[in-house]
Amino acid sequence: MRVSIKLKFSVFLAALLILTVVVLSSLVLRGIERNQQSQIEGILSQQTRLVNLNVRQSYYTESVHLDQDVFLQRNGRRLAQELANSTGLPIALYNMKGQQVGASFASGESELVQETLDYALQNKIAYHEQGDTLLYAAPLDGPDGQMGAVWIQYPVQSYQDFYARILQLFMWAGIAVVALSFILGYLFYNRFAVAITRLKKSADSIREGNYITESPLKRKDELGELGQGIYYMSTSIQQNITAMHAEQQKLQLAIEKLQALEQQQKQYIGNISHEFKTPLTSIKAYVELLDMYKDDPQLLDDATSNIGKETERLYEMVEKVLHLSALEKYDFENQAEDVEVSALLEDACGRMRGKAEKFALNMELDLEPAVIRSDRESLMHIFINMLDNAIKYNVPDGVIRVKSELRMQERQAIIRIYNSGTPIPAEAQEKIFEPFYTVNKDRARKTGGTGLGLSLVKQFVEKQGGTITLLPGDPEDGEGVTFQLMFPLADSSLQVRNKSE
Repeated sequence: MRVSIKLKFSVFLAALLILTVVVLSSLVLRGIERNQQSQIEGILSQQTRLVNLNVRQSYYTESVHLDQDVFLQRNGRRLAQELANSTGLPIALYNMKGQQVGASFASGESELVQETLDYALQNKIAYHEQGDTLLYAAPLDGPDGQMGAVWIQYPVQSYQDFYARILQLFMWAGIAVVALSFILGYLFYNRFAVAITRLKKSADSIREGNYITESPLKRKDELGELGQGIYYMSTSIQQNITAMHAEQQKLQLAIEKLQALEQQQKQYIGNISHEFKTPLTSIKAYVELLDMYKDDPQLLDDATSNIGKETERLYEMVEKVLHLSALEKYDFENQAEDVEVSALLEDACGRMRGKAEKFALNMELDLEPAVIRSDRESLMHIFINMLDNAIKYNVPDGVIRVKSELRMQERQAIIRIYNSGTPIPAEAQEKIFEPFYTVNKDRARKTGGTGLGLSLVKQFVEKQGGTITLLPGDPEDGEGVTFQLMFPLADSSLQVRNKSE
């Protein structure tokens, strides 16, 4: 979501003002709170001195000097009432045992009250706030030292009301200041935002090739200097591009030729390596089987036949490579002919069956006859590579299922090659047809994969007018990897089909 710069500046200003108001309000309110606390402590300290003075005067005026504790027991109630009348505050007196000897009010006992009183009996001053009343306890001094404690209740409702009014004042004043500042800041920064927008439009215009003829801003500040700089930059770019355009045209043809040659060389090397690898894979598999089962006559016949076929293919490819090298041509000739797909698939599966059996893989065929217009060698290369991948990336005792069918309405032949190996992760499914990309690098090194197989297969398929896609898996097994190839049917296949109908 795009946020305008004026809104950003205004929000920043509002945040800064809020922080300032909060900090200042906190400091002022803290100062008021401390001042109130100091006033209350001063008043109560003065009242405590007055209480102690009255108690000592009463003690000295007794006709018979008594023990301090006895004095308090006899005169505590009277003294508490007199002191309350003179100070105007509720007062209670306690002896050194923490026993109340007199009070001008009905006092309640609680753990907090007792804890506060214990501090006073240790010759300390203690107090705590309870609602709108401050409970204050101080030592009660006699002629011979501390004789007890005095308990005073001081009302703080007026202080609390004053603090609440100040707090409310700060809140409303802060809100008003922030709101007003935000509005003024928004309007103020709007002027700068308009200027920045004009500069941006000028930059976009230059980027699109529409060069400006004058400075976009007429200001005597940094933004005006920036606008003048953009104008000079536009003029310089226009001049440089005009000067470079001629050189670019001269170099363009040479660059395109070099790029085309480089691409042809890369494709040529990849095609050659995979063209040779495909028959060698089949030959190597049969050689290993013959080494394992030397006395199997059926295997010997199959190996001899298939090795002969693959050797012939190698010979033809060598002849073709030599011919292409002599002509300095980096592409195989595409000799289209009518090819019966099911027969070619059976041939390819027969060549790869030995390698599949080596890895204890079961190969199942479900083929429907179909004729397509394609290059036979390219199709064989596609099928051998797809079957080789299905063997490499399968699991022990797995299955390879090859199925072909006709879709007359779509005029296409559909070929699906399924293997029960580990499914390809979702993040890799869009990359598997890229050159040199392998899903599992370690597995590719073990199986000899280079990441070029599927890329070349895709090129061969598209060159035959077909498509290759990765399907989620085989519906019967629920997992695995399924590749689907689609080729347009040959005209002869369509004619035979129409006659049969």
